[in-house]
Amino acid sequence: MRTVHRTCPLCDAVCGLKLTLDDTGRVTSVKGDPDDPFSKGFICPKGASLGHLDEDPDRLRVPLVRREDDEWHEVSWQEAFETVERGLSGVIDRHGRDAVAVYLGNPTFHTMGGILYRGALGQALGTRNVYSASTIDQMPKHVACGYLFGDPLAISVPDIDRTDFLLILGANPVESNGSLCSAPDFPGRLKALRRRGGKLVVADPRRTRTALAADEHLFVRPGTDAFLLFGIVHTLLAEDLTSIDLDVAGLADLRRLAEDFAPDAVSGVCGVPAERIAGLARELAAAPTAAVYSRIGGCTVEFGTATQWLVDVINILTGNFDRPGGVMFTRTATMDLGRTGEPYTTGRWHSRVRNLPESLGELPVATLADEIETPGEGQVRALVSVAGNPVLSAPGGPRLDGALADLEFMVCVDPYLNETTRHANVILPPPRMLQMPHYDFLLLSVAVRNYTRFSPAILPLESWQLSEADILAKLTLIASGQGADADPSALTEMMLEQILGGATQAPAGPFAGMDVAEARASLEGDSGPELLLDLFLKLGSYGLSLATLQENPHGIDLGPLEPRLPELLCTVSGKVELAAPRLAEEAGRLRERLAEPAPEMLLIGRRQLRSLNSWLHNVPALVGGSNQCTLHVHPDDIARLGLAEQAVVRSANGELVVPVEANDAIMPGVVSLPHGWGHAGTPQRVAAAHSGVNANALTDESVVDVPSGNAVFNGVPVTLAPYEPGEPSQADRRTLTATAV
Repeated sequence: MRTVHRTCPLCDAVCGLKLTLDDTGRVTSVKGDPDDPFSKGFICPKGASLGHLDEDPDRLRVPLVRREDDEWHEVSWQEAFETVERGLSGVIDRHGRDAVAVYLGNPTFHTMGGILYRGALGQALGTRNVYSASTIDQMPKHVACGYLFGDPLAISVPDIDRTDFLLILGANPVESNGSLCSAPDFPGRLKALRRRGGKLVVADPRRTRTALAADEHLFVRPGTDAFLLFGIVHTLLAEDLTSIDLDVAGLADLRRLAEDFAPDAVSGVCGVPAERIAGLARELAAAPTAAVYSRIGGCTVEFGTATQWLVDVINILTGNFDRPGGVMFTRTATMDLGRTGEPYTTGRWHSRVRNLPESLGELPVATLADEIETPGEGQVRALVSVAGNPVLSAPGGPRLDGALADLEFMVCVDPYLNETTRHANVILPPPRMLQMPHYDFLLLSVAVRNYTRFSPAILPLESWQLSEADILAKLTLIASGQGADADPSALTEMMLEQILGGATQAPAGPFAGMDVAEARASLEGDSGPELLLDLFLKLGSYGLSLATLQENPHGIDLGPLEPRLPELLCTVSGKVELAAPRLAEEAGRLRERLAEPAPEMLLIGRRQLRSLNSWLHNVPALVGGSNQCTLHVHPDDIARLGLAEQAVVRSANGELVVPVEANDAIMPGVVSLPHGWGHAGTPQRVAAAHSGVNANALTDESVVDVPSGNAVFNGVPVTLAPYEPGEPSQADRRTLTATAV
């Protein structure tokens, strides 16, 4: 037996883990690391199952190629990459580079290889058809920050450990462990807030576990958070409750925009009493410190960008932006990755079919099926998918499922044969998680405390394995025309040389005045990701190195968050833009929506404590309990509609037959179905046995948050009807969905 330490790679909480392994490398126990200064021993059911996930017998071990017989064949890495080279080069030669699309799934944000090489892969492909999970769940936050601060990566987090008043909308961090807000033991932090006399208010269409931990829960209709927030903004301005301590532009324009959104005007839309909306504004303004936080439920709606804009507007108006106890920016141990210092722009190109604008170098995944199905110049005919399952996670999943079947070529980097990868010609499996080093570049940039931790690989690679970084580097070199025999380390060296070229020419810093070869020789690391990490740490604010992190396996506390907006702000005006023209347009759309009647029934998603998107459903330890694919319906709606054990749920896009679960924690007129299910027919045996249904048979890919192109998963109009066994449904006839019985 041996004990090792590692950061949990499964969600945003970056918890430290303490693992015990036997002499065969099998994980025998997973516990929280009590010596981690950030997580302090906290662990959730997902983290506790890390060993089971890592050792899943259904994980792919070697490359698979689907040949002319339509059967899968295990092949060598060389044959797999030669097949990729022929497939990609063939499509590019026949149709051009825009005929190749790339999709980057959520796990690419959680691995070193994924985050470090995904950009290079997209650049090497030379296509405008870049898609990712960002337009599934977070692009509105980036767009709002881009317009407000000039930097789409300037995402603030609630200073939860010091705030006196926290308002949470459209987020369930007790079950999700936080999102774009890394805070190990979020439940414990919320309890501490209340113990020190603070107040927690949650606005959500469900009485979630987070709502149960709050002082107050307010039911709010799905998709209407922006109206509630505008009512708060109106009150703050009308009653002169503002305390702005930043250099802002557009305050007069904001005041004009807010005039039509008085609490009395928005109450009927959002379902929150007008006097309570005004009361929230007064409490936020009067609290010694306060923070407003919103996430998935406030992004995956028709007015996602407006919601995220107004969240920060309230934090600014109440004097709680970039202030201890309010919302603040993390200072990472590494240099700030991805920041350009140039004012944010969007729409540098548009999608071919629906003319949707690019943001952060990618197009909305909601239009990927359009680009595959629609003939003409630039039609997508090949796809490179990395760690993604868009058939289950993207809107209009069944349609995308059919579109992928018509591609000329598809290659996936993925450990599973799943609903998406089954369409591939080649599947390239990365090694087990415990065989890869780990550092959270993205998540540590949105942590509620400055902190850093590195986890070396626990188990060695077998002779027949390739690291995830080498797989992605190889694909990048193939895409750039260097062929299947190219050495993947060459890409890392090119990246190092490019970064060091600038660092050695800088007037100050650890490499100033050195030549590139000398600087390169000073870097340490056993792999490309480790060398890059060492470089980024040395270029960071704290003067750390990979060696320093290796000497501190439990992590390093770098102190509480401190004000840093001036160094991030890069608008053209040099001020915080409270009412940028594009955001003002959203206020106009909201104003028009005030007069429209609300649909009778709305569908929302659901966070589950023991689930994560589509890729934790094959772990036996996480099956059962609340982790089931059922439709939560309020008992009054069940009685009113005459529902029994199952119901037919219909939307404008499709229909599903779903098991009904009575639940008085959900708002009447709202139903909830969890995201990421629908595993019928998958070779993942546990997932197939508990398949559930694909909620994205109901979502409409033609409806997006306009400024960001983000998919709309919450607030989807639906109807419910009793299911009559034996009677074929409309969905059965249209073969749009699977049925869960």
